[in-house]
Amino acid sequence: MLENNSADLTIGFDVGGTNVRGGVITRDGEILASCSLPTSEDPRELDEDLVAIVEELRADYPVGAVGLAVAGFLDPECETVRFAPHLPWRNAPVRRNLAERLRLHVRLEHDANSAAWGEWRFGAGRGAKDWVFFAVGTGIGATLMTRDSIYRGAFGTAPEFGHIVVVPNGRQCSCGKRGCLERYASGTALPDTARELRPDYDTSLPPYPTGEQVARAAREGDPLGMAVMENFGQWLGQGLSIVADVLDPELIVIGGGVSQDADMYLDEATAAMSGNIVGAGHRPLARVVTAELGSAAGMIGVADLARRGH
Repeated sequence: MLENNSADLTIGFDVGGTNVRGGVITRDGEILASCSLPTSEDPRELDEDLVAIVEELRADYPVGAVGLAVAGFLDPECETVRFAPHLPWRNAPVRRNLAERLRLHVRLEHDANSAAWGEWRFGAGRGAKDWVFFAVGTGIGATLMTRDSIYRGAFGTAPEFGHIVVVPNGRQCSCGKRGCLERYASGTALPDTARELRPDYDTSLPPYPTGEQVARAAREGDPLGMAVMENFGQWLGQGLSIVADVLDPELIVIGGGVSQDADMYLDEATAAMSGNIVGAGHRPLARVVTAELGSAAGMIGVADLARRGH
């Protein structure tokens, strides 16, 4: 894929449910400057905030394009935000609206795809040809890349690995189904698992802990916290084994907010994956590693995509 936008500097946005963060990104993936605003619940105000951040940043830097990494469902052409559970846009032509306002090329992309592209260009995915990105945070976002392309599916929503059902009639998921993988292997799953396992362990955790409290307790040696993280790793590995059976990737990169605690569950997840795949012990295993760019991956990735003009 050849670049058709010669700008050395582009602006990448991470449009999240809590904050909108924009940064000036170099051709090498370096962040020169950034600013953020709380995410508005009004779609017009959100558009205005994005324009305001761009104007503030390009007052000091000659930017040539803008990219938006959005947590939501986009159309296959990446023109419209169909639905985003934590954002006010509904069937909104966000790319066109902002391009007309800014007089710049604007690229719209799913947040997990943006982060995956960032890791492929500048981080843990460099050199990989067929690989999967797992963004494990509040839920599970995922991306499949093959050669140098993001796989989207026929209608632009692939791949929803977080909503593979691993427990029939299991925990209720916000997507409407029950027993989805992200209800057992995400940041919001940690408190639920802690409450379920609590009767079997002595613990310093409160009755209704947050995911952060569970992870901290595990790191401090709390028996319940450690059991929850082990359980988390087992379920994540179960999900990864399904992905490995269906796609046979060479690499799986674990990103997202929960990846910062990967040292407490990644070995368990890899063992569970290797033990549950078809032909276990008689086939090559995908390497499983953690992401390198942290929370900036989406912003860096979508800025690079915007620079390339595709």
